[in-house]
Amino acid sequence: MQKTKLREFLRCPEDRSELTLAGEGLVRRVNAAIRAGRLSNRGGRAIDETIDAGLIRAAGDMLYPIVHGIPLLLRDEAIPIDSFEPAAE
Repeated sequence: MQKTKLREFLRCPEDRSELTLAGEGLVRRVNAAIRAGRLSNRGGRAIDETIDAGLIRAAGDMLYPIVHGIPLLLRDEAIPIDSFEPAAE
């Protein structure tokens, strides 16, 4: 089964909304925040390993990391996007 087909079945574990693949720019910003030591996941654990990619839930407020090709679809593993992105004006 193709990865894109499989991704159609993946859902946010919290609200069951669709997940979309994060853009390369967003992944670069997440990894920069991780390398700077200023990023924690929703569970409060500091993230120290960069991500390969990410899945964003429909509301656009949480990113589920993909590490070593495996999506981490646990509520506490989600990364709040507002923790590394500047607030929109």
